[in-house]
Amino acid sequence: MSNTHWTLAARAAKMNPSVIREILKVTERPGIISFAGGLPSSKTFPVAEFEAACAKVLRDDPAGALQYASSEGYAPLREQVAAMLSEQAAAQGQHWDVNPGNVLITTGSQQGLDLVAKVLLDKGSRALVESPTYLGAVMAFVPMEPDVVSVASHDEGIDVDDLRAKAQGHDARFLYVLPNFQNPTGRTMSEAGRAALSATAADLGLPLMEDNPYGDLWFDTPPPPSLTARNPDGGIYLGSFSKVLAPGLRMGFIVAPSAVYPKLLQAKQAADLHSPGFNQRLIYEVSQDGFLARHVPTIRALYKSQRDAMLHALAQHFPDAATQPEQSLTWNSPAGGMFLWARLPVGMNAVDLLPHAVDKGVAFVPGAPFYASEPDARSIRLSFVTPSVEEIHRGVAALAAAIKEQQGR
Repeated sequence: MSNTHWTLAARAAKMNPSVIREILKVTERPGIISFAGGLPSSKTFPVAEFEAACAKVLRDDPAGALQYASSEGYAPLREQVAAMLSEQAAAQGQHWDVNPGNVLITTGSQQGLDLVAKVLLDKGSRALVESPTYLGAVMAFVPMEPDVVSVASHDEGIDVDDLRAKAQGHDARFLYVLPNFQNPTGRTMSEAGRAALSATAADLGLPLMEDNPYGDLWFDTPPPPSLTARNPDGGIYLGSFSKVLAPGLRMGFIVAPSAVYPKLLQAKQAADLHSPGFNQRLIYEVSQDGFLARHVPTIRALYKSQRDAMLHALAQHFPDAATQPEQSLTWNSPAGGMFLWARLPVGMNAVDLLPHAVDKGVAFVPGAPFYASEPDARSIRLSFVTPSVEEIHRGVAALAAAIKEQQGR
């Protein structure tokens, strides 16, 4: 019998299991149609291209690919990221000359959130977030023991008056935002909303942390120019290869101004020395010769068809949504991304509904965990990208049956 006494750090008490990860365990039951996961469709993974890239990397540079490497990341990949962002900004009428020296390759954009939290947050300092916001970001911030504060948000973007009230006179270190096809709501910040937010943040001297994992997944028209492109010295930009290539490679990047880049690099060195050099080379090789320009439109087309299937199914099973919104499920129509945001009828609670929905064979994510404060118990997140069209129709029918039964109770 051991007499060892483990004393946990105070911050460990603030770490909790991901609510979404726990819910995803439920969806592993056979026969469950899952609208819960934030997983890209495996149909979009370019397996043949990765197979060819793997052979090329091991043939041309096995020593470099399998050896320790620089913490900043594989130089050709950093140059590729810088060129890609600069070209995108130019195509949208913005001048953002991204220097590869400001690009840091990370082990998924989730690591980027962790590094920024370590570098910018102190105990008791203020981290501002949208309402609702990405749960994984809050989980990355919480171990630094900040005060995570929600800023009122709407379909156009951030309520800038509420932002001023929450930022002024407080030790606010940054505002974290997902302007494009946001997780969890699927909404996109308008051009007017971005202009107002950028101007307000600049006036306040408040850094913006712009997370953009879904920006390439637009259905009909690309979203407005990025926030960081408008004020590169006032923002940190996080990007990811997970949604356009493969999440299992865990590859993302940060673009940070020189004022904070060295400290982010030092935090990266302390965390894992560097992201896997082999994976970085795979990403670089697969992305050559305009592959992403050919590949990403196929993802958009697939996800758009599945979004349309979900919208059609919802309209079919909830015909009173427009005329009796308080007695029906209501929902938005995202212009891209992977998620749709819905709201249950008055008096219902998403957490209470979930086990009944699972009994009917369908799963979703309750929306409450995505709120840093004042959660909406009626909200739910529905992902439309992994089920088939046929499964979407069956799943929505099962959800409708569960809601109807709960209303009857």
